Amino acid sequence: MVLTVLAAAACTAGPDGAGGLSTDESSAGAATAETIATGLDAPWSVAFAGSTALISERDTGRILSVNPDGTTYEVGSIAESAGSGEGGLLGIAVQDGVLFTYLTAGEENRIDRRELSGDAGSWGLGPPETVVEGIPAGRVHNGGRLAFGPDGMLYATTGDAGDRDSAQDLESLAGKILRMAADGTVPADNPLPGSLVYSYGHRNPQGIGWDADGILYASEFGQDTWDELNVIEPGGNYGWPEVEGMAGEAGFIDPVQQWAPDVASPSGIAIVKESAYIANLRGERLRQVPLADPGTSTDYFTGEHSRLRDVVNAPDGSLWVLTNNTDGRGKPGPDDDRILRIELPD
Repeated sequence: MVLTVLAAAACTAGPDGAGGLSTDESSAGAATAETIATGLDAPWSVAFAGSTALISERDTGRILSVNPDGTTYEVGSIAESAGSGEGGLLGIAVQDGVLFTYLTAGEENRIDRRELSGDAGSWGLGPPETVVEGIPAGRVHNGGRLAFGPDGMLYATTGDAGDRDSAQDLESLAGKILRMAADGTVPADNPLPGSLVYSYGHRNPQGIGWDADGILYASEFGQDTWDELNVIEPGGNYGWPEVEGMAGEAGFIDPVQQWAPDVASPSGIAIVKESAYIANLRGERLRQVPLADPGTSTDYFTGEHSRLRDVVNAPDGSLWVLTNNTDGRGKPGPDDDRILRIELPD
């Protein structure tokens, strides 16, 4: 295992809302990163089943489990997953011994569920049961994050799949955040009666997380100008493709923070205490955003581990982070891709 220690760079919001690196790198403290596992192939999502981590690989369709010694074994393969472009086996979530998967299959994205059979260390996958089908798919902008909220409901992020206007179309499941029961049915208290749509006007959201008060935050890839961190309101319209970033236009909800894509491309989110931690791809950093002051941020490991795809809360209180350098857009090192275990400063 490799351990690195890196001081953080503090960021402040500029007058245009873009984060800018501060010259003071001492006040934010240091974080440590330990390599837990190596040799992964375009990993996309981490989910814990008890104390055991499961990993999805986008292109191979494999679900892997991580052993205590850092080795991995294949729990199963999602044969229906079609790894093409940004599609394939994407987000995973676990509830009550059931694995939920978001995958691209042909011209659709869908959500399936499978029982985890056996015991930790020798798990297998039961037969699939479709939860939601017919989510539009494309070579780009498939969204794909899955997570159970504090209300026990399953949330899913979907991209516009290259059809910009679909994000504003309430009859389409593209460009949305969806909320559903574990069997895919529409909760009675969803904001749009009879609809899975929880929020809309999204381009390609890939991270969701809740704070201690149950407030939902989501990260989103912009086009050329702004990537976003949003506070999600039930039934809210987040503007795409009419606006991008902090537009200040009536009828659309502005993000609480925005960044130029070359220092961001935000994917997975984990919320620890009073901060959101965001894995960034092009920006090649783990970004901390204090929720009490979301216009500011602190960066960790900038350029140290290259592209970062997901970050999750581990049972021991650390963060686990997936690198994403073998997905066709990165420059993989000899051990890529990897799982990092992050210890944050107090």
